[in-house]
Amino acid sequence: MKQKHVAVFLLLVSLAGLAGMKRLLDRLPRESVPGSSIIYIPSGRHLKTFSFGFSSLLADAVYLWAIQYFSDQRIRDRFDYLDHVFGIIAELDPAYIDPYMTGAIFAAYDARDLETGYQILDRGLENNPDQWIFPFQAGHYAQMLARDFTRARAYFARAMEIPGAPAFTRRLYANAFYELDDFRAALTHWLEIYKQAEAAGDDRVLQIASNHIYKNKAAIDKEALEAAVGEYRDRFGRLPAALSDLTKSGILEQEPRDLDGDAYSYNPETGEVTSKLWWKR
Repeated sequence: MKQKHVAVFLLLVSLAGLAGMKRLLDRLPRESVPGSSIIYIPSGRHLKTFSFGFSSLLADAVYLWAIQYFSDQRIRDRFDYLDHVFGIIAELDPAYIDPYMTGAIFAAYDARDLETGYQILDRGLENNPDQWIFPFQAGHYAQMLARDFTRARAYFARAMEIPGAPAFTRRLYANAFYELDDFRAALTHWLEIYKQAEAAGDDRVLQIASNHIYKNKAAIDKEALEAAVGEYRDRFGRLPAALSDLTKSGILEQEPRDLDGDAYSYNPETGEVTSKLWWKR
C-alpha cells in the first residue's frame, strides 16, 4: 500500500512539473516560439515509463489539455502537432476511444486536414479492431467532406465486417457504387438490402431500397437507351423520332421500362433519355 501511495505521489509531482512548465512557456509570445505549449511533451512511450502504472490517468490529463490547446485559436500553428499529441494519448492508453474521435474531428473540421484525420482513425482501428466506429467515421469524412467515394466505399466495407456495425452502413456502401457510376454493382447490393428488409418486415428500409433500385435501374437503362440512340444516329444520320424507333429498326429487341413499368422520357432534339425523379415516385 505504501508503494502505491509513493507511485501516486510521484505521478502527481510529474504532472505538477509539466503544468509548471506549461505556465512558464505560456508566458512566451506565441509568435516568437511557435507551438510553445507542447514542445516539452515527450513521446507517449517515455511518458508511460514515468507514469508508474497510471498511464490511463496520464492519458486523461493529456487529453483534457489537448482539447484546450487545439481549441485555442491564438495558437496559429497548433495543428502542426495534432497527430503527435493524439499519438501520445494512443500510446498511453490504446483502448481510450474518445481521443481518436476528437482528434479526427479537429483534423477534419478545424485543421481541414483529412489525411491526418484518416491517420488518427486508422490508428484507432489498429489498436481497437472491434470498434466499427473508426472506419465508419473515416468513410463519413471521405464521403461528405472529400467526396472521395472510392475511399468511402473501402472504409464502409471494413466497418461492415465488424460485429455491431449499424445496418445503414451497408446502404452507404451500396450508394458509394452509384456515386462511382458502377450502377450494376450498386443495383446488386440494393437488391440484397431489399430482400433482407423484406424478410425482416422493415417497411421503411423497403421503401429506401426500392427507391435506390429504381434509381440504379433507370441509370442502367438510360445508358443502354442513349447508346442505342447513338447507334441509330450513326446508321441513319439522324436521331430517332421516338424510342419506339429503336425496336422498329432492330437496334433493340425491347424498349426498357422503369421499375414501375412506365416508359422513359425522350427528347428527339437532343437524344437525351430521362426518368421520373425517384424521390417523387
